[in-house]
Amino acid sequence: MNSQQLDYGTILIVDDNPANLDVLSDFLDSSGFEVLVAQDGTSAIDKVNYAPPHLILLDIMMPGIDGFETCRRLKANPDTQEIPIIFTSALADTVDKVKGLSLGAVDYITKPFQQEEVLARVRLHLKLYFIGQELAQQNLLLEQRVSERTAKLNQVIQELQTAQVQLIQSEKMSSLGQLVAGVAHEINNPVNFIFGNLTHANDYTSSLLEIIKTYQDKYPDPDDELQETLEELELDFLIEDLPKLLRSMQVGAERIREIVLSLRKFSRIDEAELKAVDIHDGIDTTLMILHNRIKVRSSSPAIEILRDYGELPNVECYSGQLNQVFMNLLANAIDALEEKRDRRESTSITITTRRVAENRVRISIADNGLGMEEAVRDKIFNPFFTTKPIGKGTGMGLAIAYSIVVEKHNGSLMCLSQRGQGTEFVIEIPCVQDSRATAAPEVQKVQG
Repeated sequence: MNSQQLDYGTILIVDDNPANLDVLSDFLDSSGFEVLVAQDGTSAIDKVNYAPPHLILLDIMMPGIDGFETCRRLKANPDTQEIPIIFTSALADTVDKVKGLSLGAVDYITKPFQQEEVLARVRLHLKLYFIGQELAQQNLLLEQRVSERTAKLNQVIQELQTAQVQLIQSEKMSSLGQLVAGVAHEINNPVNFIFGNLTHANDYTSSLLEIIKTYQDKYPDPDDELQETLEELELDFLIEDLPKLLRSMQVGAERIREIVLSLRKFSRIDEAELKAVDIHDGIDTTLMILHNRIKVRSSSPAIEILRDYGELPNVECYSGQLNQVFMNLLANAIDALEEKRDRRESTSITITTRRVAENRVRISIADNGLGMEEAVRDKIFNPFFTTKPIGKGTGMGLAIAYSIVVEKHNGSLMCLSQRGQGTEFVIEIPCVQDSRATAAPEVQKVQG
């Protein structure tokens, strides 16, 4: 605030003496200030509340409430406490001056006074007042900037943490894919060898059993030595059990081949680009991998898996990443059912798929667990938020799943849950990705 601006401030003069009011108001008005007047403390307070001045010249001895009480009330009001007050009084005792200053006044001028002295003090305190106001404004702006930059810094830190975890997760998935490919390759060769030769072994065994049967028909009465050997070897049991044994071996070999195929489908290491795939195949593959967590345990029943599959076209997606989403959601559903399983109550996961538009499919994964509170449900997609014990989860599974569905596939992921009524996750993604799309549509993360 420059000196010219200081001569345009608003000053309120409070004095019960009309002569004093006239002299001061005329002088300050001629000096360039806007002048307001009041003849008692009550009317002064009213004027200050209606149109706050930049400075107050306040007499002490007045009818009604005196200047000290007027000052005390103004300083007690947060809206008026910053206005500088200069006492103008005939009371010249030190005790009065100390009392006035202790109430919050910035100065004390005793009557009679010199007009130039009043003008000098008015200008000084107006300058200090305007400087204080400017500093307060600068502090406010500084605090806002610090707050904004702190918020941006926190956001950047969170984004870096999320990116770091996603990078680690992607590296894990890549390593898993390479490991699965190596294991599948190493297992496939001996399994295919066993599986292929089981057919021949079954044929050879059938031929040998046919020869034995022919011998039994031609020579129904073997000698004692042969009869003893047949009894020791339990030939009748061997003839009955050997085909069963070979069939069991064939079933086991087929199961190993299915598991290896499921692992390869889940990792999809050779499908890093967009590709149209069967969504149901990805879900079933994930369920097969989780079979050990779903099946009957010694202390709890199996989780019932209910499939309600609709007619879906092949969906263009990053199949390995989408399978990771299925894995996270299904694993969370299994975790949500643990408490009910421990009580040996009925548990189920219902998987529903539908085509909801020409270019959009919906996949729903719902459990009949305990559900979750609103405070928890509202945070489940936040990075690093987890309700699991330390060491049991990073809090990134659902955040990554959300990122894959929304950012990678231009879709939506919602959570529908209430305490005591289970939880349902709903995925919606396009059947065909629009390569021209630059941003995912606005979606609702969480819904009650």
